[in-house]
Amino acid sequence: MQIAKVVVDLALDREFDYSVPQHLAEGVKLGSRVSVPFGKRFVLGFVVGFAAESRFPKLKPIESVVGKKAFIQGRVLELARWIAEYYCCPVEQAVRAVLPEVVQKAQVSWKERLFVRLTDAGAKLDVEQIRKRAPKQAEIIEALRRHPSGLFAAEVLENDRGSHATLTALQKKGLLTLGAQRQERDPFRGEQLLPSEPLLLTPDQQRAFELVCKSMDTLSPPVVLIHGVTGSGKTEVYLQAIAHALSKGKGAIVLVPEIALTPQTVDRFKRRFSVAREPQGAAPKAEVAVLHSHLSAGERHDEWHKIAEGRAQIVIGPRSAVFAPVQNLGLIVVDEEHETTYKQDEAPRYNARDVAVVRGKMEGAAVVLGSATPSLESLYNAHTNKYAMTRLPQRVDHKVMPVVRIVDMRQEAMRAKGVPIFSDKLRETIAQRLDKGEQVILFLNRRGYATHMMCPKCGFVAKCPQCSVSMTYHRVKERLLCHICGHSAPAPKVCPNESCRDPAIRYAGLGTQKVEETLHKLFPKSTIARMDSDTMTRKELYRRTLQSFRAGKTHILVGTQMIAKGLHFPNVTLVGIIYADMALHMQDFRAAERTVALLVQVSGRAGRGDVSGEVIVQTYTPHHAAIQYARKHDVDGFYKDEIKWRETKSYPPLTHLICVTLRSRNEQKSAFSAQALHRALVDRAKSVAPQAIIGDATPAPLARVKGQFRHQIILRGARVRPLSACVREVVNGIKLPDDVKATIDVDPLWLM
Repeated sequence: MQIAKVVVDLALDREFDYSVPQHLAEGVKLGSRVSVPFGKRFVLGFVVGFAAESRFPKLKPIESVVGKKAFIQGRVLELARWIAEYYCCPVEQAVRAVLPEVVQKAQVSWKERLFVRLTDAGAKLDVEQIRKRAPKQAEIIEALRRHPSGLFAAEVLENDRGSHATLTALQKKGLLTLGAQRQERDPFRGEQLLPSEPLLLTPDQQRAFELVCKSMDTLSPPVVLIHGVTGSGKTEVYLQAIAHALSKGKGAIVLVPEIALTPQTVDRFKRRFSVAREPQGAAPKAEVAVLHSHLSAGERHDEWHKIAEGRAQIVIGPRSAVFAPVQNLGLIVVDEEHETTYKQDEAPRYNARDVAVVRGKMEGAAVVLGSATPSLESLYNAHTNKYAMTRLPQRVDHKVMPVVRIVDMRQEAMRAKGVPIFSDKLRETIAQRLDKGEQVILFLNRRGYATHMMCPKCGFVAKCPQCSVSMTYHRVKERLLCHICGHSAPAPKVCPNESCRDPAIRYAGLGTQKVEETLHKLFPKSTIARMDSDTMTRKELYRRTLQSFRAGKTHILVGTQMIAKGLHFPNVTLVGIIYADMALHMQDFRAAERTVALLVQVSGRAGRGDVSGEVIVQTYTPHHAAIQYARKHDVDGFYKDEIKWRETKSYPPLTHLICVTLRSRNEQKSAFSAQALHRALVDRAKSVAPQAIIGDATPAPLARVKGQFRHQIILRGARVRPLSACVREVVNGIKLPDDVKATIDVDPLWLM
């Protein structure tokens, strides 16, 4: 009897044994999706292994197999097991993470449409014989002759060529055939792209390219970090490295940190690899697929299966694309590898950058990490020779880095007798650049109109009833919104405090909405667009907004972090950073690192064309080290200072961090459970992780979220495996009250 190990779609963190019936023996494979009896019902699960015997004497048989092929490849299944162990999550959660939901549930299938082909008789027919009495039939035959492989009926009948009755008449005459055929839902259907050819590499790019090729050919080194300034041509190195992989018969995955960057990246890769060339260019032909959450369910289904069937050799997408079933994987590129968006904020809480490195090792594929501001973890791995690092210190075509000017907003506030949005310097420079026909990007990493509503008479501040934060005012809909839990309420006309009711309620602080409104007043003749999660609500809006800006129809682009990286617009000569201190003073040891990365990345959007660029940084702490290092684009200098400080505090990257968070609607239960868990961790760590540093159980910086009180325990250690094993054992073993939940975050990027 063959025994299959199955994980089911329930959070039980264990595998179950099932017998494989003889009639299903050929269909049940490693990674197969199966329906199995579970109690009195049937549930779906995945086959994650096989065994010759079981400790259970009586096994239930697998009911059925979903699909004709295994859904999860062996290496990807091995990767899921690693994720479950490393990130302390149930194995079924890790297995589910490697597949798009639409593929897991198998609720969407292929789209079949009526397809039309000419028969031999139709191809040989003298069309003029039927043109006078049946002109529509003649048009259809001529259209099909221009497409010998056939067309879908809807395409044949467009431009008023006839009706389905016309097609039926031609079929009866034996001139064409009609039949159902799969039509793939292509998210980029209809896009007109011109082919591009490989560019001549600079000496620095050539060295980077050769190192990546060596990594692909020999896996020595296995990981390459490309530390290149903004505009240094990292993407061209990626493109030529992928061409090398394709020439060896291998595929590639390209990870980007933001969905907003996907259309631009896909365009560049399709132009290089997927557009037909006459004559054929140097770049090999390959199909490019895209995977991200803004695709429709049908598009995700078709793109994933196109990859799994080997019809797409290049995959582009955000973090979940790291699991794409690329056949014969040769290269994984993680662009903007420092970005926090690569970290999943719900279980399994994996970091796609680190998962890419592990998958590369498992698959024998090279891994390339690229950034103008590499994370301290990657820089540390490069300095300790775990990764190879190559530098691109200059922009291509000898373009100079933009001049960065610091504006002290304390002095501006004194002059304006208030808190201005724009300094005199920034406002004047915007006007000058617009007068020259140049474009401007303005960055503020906060959406909405005002950060909070406050009564000047009694001091009342509107706070979220579910979270420990003030509500943000959104003027367009006249509502207060919590950016943590999404709670929404109408904006009051008077102070809600019953003992006050003052009508002079004020909205303090600012967001992108307020910046946009002010710009319309200052520059009424300019076209202004805003990109944040409030405006980019549909997938086509990203592409449309960026296309308008690229074409020069939009003069000023205002946005949050989705415009901070990866965008290339040669006519942008000015970047304004409205409030550079926003993330600098948060209760997080990575605050300075994030600030430097963000300022350098945003600054890099300026001066990519023939006109030199300028960056104006508005700050209330102009002498802070992070601001000064960012002003000079000096990432190496910041690393040297920061790594010394991290070493004295035993912070990553010199150690690993694990954050255990307990949450409950009852504050006392959350605090009591955290104390009990802390004692258990200290006791267990004495034997399994004696070098661990275990912090006290304390309220989280963001003490209440979605109505639940939160307490944290932070653990640090040089070796993560014994530490995570200790945490997993204790958390799984301790009996918590029913309304207290514990979550484990290994290598967290946020400690709020």
